Amino acid sequence: MTTDQEMVGRRRIVVAVAAAIEPGWVSAIRAVDYRLNVRYEPRLLPAPGFPGHGKRTGGFQWSRDHESQWRAMLAEAEIVLGWPQDNAGDLVDLVRTNTGLRWVQATVGGVGVLVAAAGLTVQELDRVRIAGVDGIQAGPLAEFAMFAVPAFAKGLPPLRSDSRGHSGQFPMAELAGQTLLVLRLGPAGAEVARLGKAFGMHVLAITRTGNGRAPNVDRLRPARFLGDMLAVSHAVVLALPLTGKTRGLIGAGAISRMRADAVLVNIGHGTVIDEQALVKGLGDGQPAATVLDAFAAGTLPPESPLPSLPNVLISPHAAAVSRRGNERLIASFTANLRRYLDGEKLVGLLRPSLRY
Repeated sequence: MTTDQEMVGRRRIVVAVAAAIEPGWVSAIRAVDYRLNVRYEPRLLPAPGFPGHGKRTGGFQWSRDHESQWRAMLAEAEIVLGWPQDNAGDLVDLVRTNTGLRWVQATVGGVGVLVAAAGLTVQELDRVRIAGVDGIQAGPLAEFAMFAVPAFAKGLPPLRSDSRGHSGQFPMAELAGQTLLVLRLGPAGAEVARLGKAFGMHVLAITRTGNGRAPNVDRLRPARFLGDMLAVSHAVVLALPLTGKTRGLIGAGAISRMRADAVLVNIGHGTVIDEQALVKGLGDGQPAATVLDAFAAGTLPPESPLPSLPNVLISPHAAAVSRRGNERLIASFTANLRRYLDGEKLVGLLRPSLRY
C-alpha cells in the first residue's frame, strides 16, 4: 500500500500563492524543495470583496477571464498560501471545488472565526489542514499592548498636549509593582505576560481551566474569577478570540468592577467588549483609559463617540501589521513546508475548538 509520504516523494506539489508578497519570498518558497511547483500570479489577485467584477487590482480591470484563471490556479493546488480573508464563503468554495487540497495557510489573524462561519464538514476539515498565524503575530500584538499600558501610566496624551513642559507638575505612575491581567494565554497573551513581567509587574491571567502554572504568570484563574481579578488590576489586556463565551464578556458588569486608574487594552476580537458600556464607563472614569485595536463592527461607525474621547487611543486594526510581517510569514511557511514534505505535523494548526 502506498503511503501519503511515498506519494509526496514521487510527484510535483502545486503551491498556489494567493496573497500579495514580494518576488523574493516566492523564490524562497521555491528553494525549499525541487518537488514544489510554486504558482504566483500577482496580476490575478482579486481586490477586496472578491469575487465581485469590475474592481481594480494591480492597475488593471479584474475581468471574468482573470477570475477564471484565478480559480483555475487555486483548483490545481495541493497547498494554498492565503485566501480571500473577508468572506468565509470563499473558503468553502476553495475546499469543495478542489478535492486535492490538503493545506491552507492563513496570512491574517482571526481566521478561526471565518473557519467556524464557513460551516465545513468534519470530513472536509480532516482532509484540509488549516494553519493560522497567531504565533507569527504574537510579538507585534504584545508590543502594541505594552506600548499602550505605559503610554497611559506615563501620561502620554496630556504630555503631547502640554508643549510648555511645566517641570514638576506631572507625576507619573510606575509599572513596577502594578498588576497586569491577561485574558487568554495564547501566543500573544503569553508574550504580553512575558513583557509585563520584564517591567516588574505582578501578572495575573485568566484561562479556560485556570489550572496549573504558566511562564511569567503569578496566578492563573478561570473566568468565574474575572470580576475579582479586574478589581485589583491596573492594566487589563484582552487577547481573546470570538466564541459564544467571549462575546460581550467585558460588559457593564465587568467594567463596573475595574479600577478607576486602570487601562483596558484590546488586541483580540472586537466583539469581546460591549462598546456602549465602555463609553459609559469611560465617561464615569472607570476605567481610566482604553486602547482598542478591534471593534465590534469591524470598523467604528461614524456616530461612535470613542474616537473623540481624550482617554481613548485607537488603532485601525493594525497592531499585528509589521514591516517584518512577510519575513515572519515566509519563515514559518517554509518551515512547515519542510515538515509537510517529511510527513511531520504542521505547526500552527487551528485547534478543533476553533475549527468546528
